[in-house]
Amino acid sequence: MSEWDIKKLQILRTLSERGTVTATAGALRMTPSAVSQQLSNLAKQLGVPLLEAHGRRVRLTDAAHLVLRHAEAVFAQLERADAELAAYAHGEAGEVRVGAFSTAVPALVVPAVRALRSAAPGISVRVREAEAAEAYELLAAGEVDVALSLAVQAPAPSDADTRFTRESLVADPLDVALPVDHPLAAAEGLRLADLAGEPWIFGGSGPWSEITRAACEGAGFTPEQAHSASGWTAILAMVEAGMGVALVPRMAAVRRDGVVMRGLSADRPRRHVVAAVRKGAAGGVAVARVLAELRTAGAAVAP
Repeated sequence: MSEWDIKKLQILRTLSERGTVTATAGALRMTPSAVSQQLSNLAKQLGVPLLEAHGRRVRLTDAAHLVLRHAEAVFAQLERADAELAAYAHGEAGEVRVGAFSTAVPALVVPAVRALRSAAPGISVRVREAEAAEAYELLAAGEVDVALSLAVQAPAPSDADTRFTRESLVADPLDVALPVDHPLAAAEGLRLADLAGEPWIFGGSGPWSEITRAACEGAGFTPEQAHSASGWTAILAMVEAGMGVALVPRMAAVRRDGVVMRGLSADRPRRHVVAAVRKGAAGGVAVARVLAELRTAGAAVAP
């Protein structure tokens, strides 16, 4: 029977995610030579080649992908075992590390922490603010236990990424930000399609860019990106100056003099705030309790 080494399998999985030995070494705080040596040893233990040359880089062999398919089941089972052991040893206690993007912290995480202080004082939450696009990297690396990110649509039960279990916490409505003197600032029955010819302000990449583009395309047009920004202070300052319009999540609760926030009577675009945990970890008492309080907070944001 082949010898399966969990640590080496984790290195192989990280290489599959990061793409290069150098990036894998950086993510795991190892040297590139140590990564190569560990993977070479794993190939000898399993008796199959795991890497092959591809130009100046390496890529995973078909055997490596087969190994990873089975390894994911092993990782999920180990997460379940850890969760059950923690519940046995500590009951409703323990520390849960939550990675969340900026607007999710005050709207979801802080209310959840407040609720836990009285309902489950043995559970502590450590918060790490992280961009939505970074959340899954932190989760995969084991640096957070729960990751909050953004998606255009709610995750499907048949999600292709077998490493995580995902759920939508809240479908956050998006309002449109207009300068106060905009001709449509007070228009009745405002639709997203009415703004098809406007210059738009949104991030250059990542989930928020995808959400803005998807909302506009769903309304029948492709937005002209006049300016790129990711912070709400910068975005609303440009809207106030008449440089463009923007979609703003209701959950962000940002306001600025000189900017009118308009709900849309039709189209009603939304962004989904998604909670993710490593497969098998949701059964842990502490993690499950944190997820429950995050759901409650989400229901309060958008009933």
